[in-house]
Amino acid sequence: MIEKFLVHGVHGVEEALRKAAAAEVMPRFRQLAEGDVVEKSGPHDVVTVADRRAEEQLTADLLALLPGSVVVGEEAVHADPSRYEAIRGAAPVWIVDPVDGTRQFVNGDPGFCMLVALAVDGEVQASWTYAPALDEFAVAIRGKGATLDGKPLVAGSPAPGADIEVATSHPDFTTDDQKRALSGLRTEGVRPRPCGSAGLEYLAIAKGELDAVAFSWELAWDHAAGLLLVAEAGGTDLTLTGEPFRIGGGNALPFTAARDAATARRVVELLGGSA
Repeated sequence: MIEKFLVHGVHGVEEALRKAAAAEVMPRFRQLAEGDVVEKSGPHDVVTVADRRAEEQLTADLLALLPGSVVVGEEAVHADPSRYEAIRGAAPVWIVDPVDGTRQFVNGDPGFCMLVALAVDGEVQASWTYAPALDEFAVAIRGKGATLDGKPLVAGSPAPGADIEVATSHPDFTTDDQKRALSGLRTEGVRPRPCGSAGLEYLAIAKGELDAVAFSWELAWDHAAGLLLVAEAGGTDLTLTGEPFRIGGGNALPFTAARDAATARRVVELLGGSA
């Protein structure tokens, strides 16, 4: 069933994302009214009416595309945390972040995107990354490569001897222990910086514009799409124990995704892990 969908249904997901962006996201970009933005867990964790309505529309459209599938969306899980368990279930699961980079969206910054991944038995089979304000659309299919606006993506490797640029978890979202681990990146030959939209940071790796990320959280809607995109562009990912990231959770954190294996190993070692 999944194999057939990946041959014939991929464009339907792109259409669903473009439809949700056109109807619910872009009309509110730089046009948010009072009351359209509310806090979730705190002042740095907000949601907008665009997030909620885009997720509702995507949920309906994605379920129609693949009967028998389920959706794990960021906003639905916020309302009912038990929904997250579907990631570990037997049914094909759509993992949805309707607006990744909500803080950027609220601030009128075009650096946000919409993320969809399709996973089966804990393994991501396909992913879609759409940045509507930047007019960029990336797709990855397991074993078939990754494309940006129809052109192949190749992550490549950092230039020999060059500093490696690493986007890291924003300080607002890290614990003291995580800050200590990430401080290992403040060393000669490494240029760490706080990340923006996680989905766009993964896309930057796949494009060869960023060398690695180092993230300290594991919510699947932030990572599932981007990790497959990086992998299909030739990159890799590692947790602190030197194992690949698992979308079902239980990872040794922080973890990295990088343009190549050597860079991933170096980042993990600097974070205090074993690669």
